[in-house]
This record gives sequence, structure tokens and C-alpha cells, in this order.
Amino acid sequence: MIQTRRYFLYQAAAVAGFLSVLSTTIHAETTPIELGWDDLVPDSGGATMERLRKQGIVQHGELSTPFDQETAAELTTEYNSKLVRIPGYLVPLEVEERVMKSALLVPYVGACIHVPPPPPNQLIFITTATPYEYRSMFEPVWVVGTFGTAATSTQLAEVGYTLVAEKIDPYS
Repeated sequence: MIQTRRYFLYQAAAVAGFLSVLSTTIHAETTPIELGWDDLVPDSGGATMERLRKQGIVQHGELSTPFDQETAAELTTEYNSKLVRIPGYLVPLEVEERVMKSALLVPYVGACIHVPPPPPNQLIFITTATPYEYRSMFEPVWVVGTFGTAATSTQLAEVGYTLVAEKIDPYS
């Protein structure tokens, strides 16, 4: 009887430990990693990329030489398949009466409208199963979803990342 009780307590402790680890894992997977635009720039790339990492943005026309564009095309795979949250501005692509199904998420207002567009590592192709009713062009938003590295070509620019949005909220 005593051995049975010890065995039961051992099993209960093992199950409690497993549930504790499982709970931590589930919580980690449902809590998005908050990204800034500088997180999307790999640790290589020279002076221009170093400035991008410090500021987190690309200024209009900043990466205008072919060399700069090629260097800025480097991508990071660190956040692939992870739940992330990132702020930016929406440039709707697939739209029906102000309801967006796909868009580009860009780091600054006017990106992709002016030439040259930002580099691929500063653009995210957003898709969503739940259409988002946007208020205006270049609306600031927070996007939460599964992140990935995927070269995508749109009519506006070459894009380096993709995000399957679970939630899009106005920026506040």
C-alpha cells in the first residue's frame, strides 16, 4: 500500500511537471515576439545596414544604388514559423470595397509608391483569412501572425518576408 501511494505521488509529480512545461510552451507559442524593422536586417551589410539597425527605418531614396539594394536584400530566418507582432503601414494589394485580403506591410509612409521601393528585407507580404477593413491608405497597424522568409514579387516591389495575419489592429 505504501509503495502504491509513493508510485501514485511520483506519477502525480511527473504529470504536474509535464503540465507545467506544456503550459510554459503553449504560453510561449501564443505570446507573439514583438519585432522592430531593424530585427529584419541580418547582422551583415555594412554602414547602411548598421544605420538601418540603429534607426529601424529606411529613408526614401536611401538605398538607390544597385550595390546597396543587393546588400539590403539579405534576409534573416531567425523568426521563421514563429508568432510575431510588428508595427507598420498597410499598402493594400487585394481589395474589395475597403476590405483587404492581402497587403504589403512597410516601415514608413509612402514606401512602395515612390521609387526606389524599400529593399526586400524591409517589406512583408501580409495575407489574412479574415479580411481587414482598412480606413485609409498607409494606415498604421500592428499585425500579429506567423512569420516566414519567402521571396515574393508584387507589382510594387520585391518582398523578402511573409506574414499570415491572425490579427490586425490599428496602431496605438
